[in-house]
Amino acid sequence: MKEKVEKALNRIRPALQADGGGVELVDVKDGVVKVRLTGACGGCPMSQMTLKMGIERHLKKEVPEVKSVEAV
Repeated sequence: MKEKVEKALNRIRPALQADGGGVELVDVKDGVVKVRLTGACGGCPMSQMTLKMGIERHLKKEVPEVKSVEAV
């Protein structure tokens, strides 16, 4: 499952990088994906919106086993 999540993240990284940010996969356990937002995304006040409405929505669509996404 970790490989599937990494592939899905690779598809959305260009959009984050276009705004000066990024996302790193930290861990996947029991359907919970832990990521670290980097660059401009790390300190952005809209980062939770990006995390839930962008990254989590995309991952759930691409990898149905994903239950939630959390920032660490």
